[in-house]
Amino acid sequence: MDRYIKAFVEQDLREKMVFLGGPRQVGKTTLALSLLDGGNEEHPAYMNWDSVTARKALLQGALPAEQDLVILDEIHKYKGWRNLVKGFYDVNRSRKRFLITGSARLDHYRRGGDSLQGRYHYRRLHPLSLHELSRSPTRSDLDHLLRFGGFPEPFLKGNTRHWKRWQNERQSRVIHDDLVSLEHVKEVSQLDLLAQVLPERVGAPLSINNLREDLSVAFETADRWVTMLENLYFCFLVRPFGLPRLRAARKERKLYMWDWSVCDKESARFENLVASNLLKYCHLAEDNEGDRMELMFVRDSMQRELDFVVVRNHKPEFAVECKTGEHGLSRNIPYFAQRTTIPHFYQVHMGSTDCEYAACRARILPFTAIAQVLAV
Repeated sequence: MDRYIKAFVEQDLREKMVFLGGPRQVGKTTLALSLLDGGNEEHPAYMNWDSVTARKALLQGALPAEQDLVILDEIHKYKGWRNLVKGFYDVNRSRKRFLITGSARLDHYRRGGDSLQGRYHYRRLHPLSLHELSRSPTRSDLDHLLRFGGFPEPFLKGNTRHWKRWQNERQSRVIHDDLVSLEHVKEVSQLDLLAQVLPERVGAPLSINNLREDLSVAFETADRWVTMLENLYFCFLVRPFGLPRLRAARKERKLYMWDWSVCDKESARFENLVASNLLKYCHLAEDNEGDRMELMFVRDSMQRELDFVVVRNHKPEFAVECKTGEHGLSRNIPYFAQRTTIPHFYQVHMGSTDCEYAACRARILPFTAIAQVLAV
């Protein structure tokens, strides 16, 4: 199955290097190898920093001969990777194309060296979504996606025992391999605990103070650790959108996981799935069109809230409210419709009801339908 950004990556490679970021095991290497003829990990154009042979060759400045495309995987683990890649590109830009992949934010970890500004396009690969799986997704597709998440291996296996083992192995590798290699941390056991308790916070205002108490660390330490995990695509934060003429909460943040299947409660898992799909929409629009996209939420001083607002170039594009059941229109939607210029309101659910409320620019629809509206 070709991933949704494959054609965009191929197009970008004709112009510049491409940096491909995303969470561990989301399919970055598989996507990269699919761009090579008969591509697999033994292909000479694939160079993984974790391989001693590839690492030695790269440090000596040796690139594979007669290869138009060179894939450099996990090279961000080398502290001088930006200078190394810049040198490769500047010398070989007329003869070779470069695809750089990594499970940390390649645009964040800028360690020692000259800027690569203007030399690369940045792409983010997200987990599987309903639209990527089928143009006519069913409730069964949604249930499977909720249960096993959107990471290809556990989703395709569809086996609970495999999913549990995969979860444990992935968290261990994120904390013990990725985080320790990129950040100076010693409190690995507490970071393991943090990774375990974060899914319990999904959808609610994130209290760093509560995390600080649970972990017995300073406020600044807990906040820094959350940021580290965000930079490793383990979780992501949604910030409040301040609307004119409304007394809105401006400092609170909500937290979601890149793998929604770790949420125990169905309501939290569904809300996280919606958040992930909306973030995927934002990232694709930003990476393709260059617009400034943000996934945010709205909450006023009286705790009236809209779960999500997609913001394009600082202007709200549409809002989304999540309900697991087929409820009537949330009273918060007419309230915000009267007081804001948000052009469209969607209330998504796991059922089949689909109806419009023209007076407040709203539509109640199944999540399987909004997946088609977003087309990601």
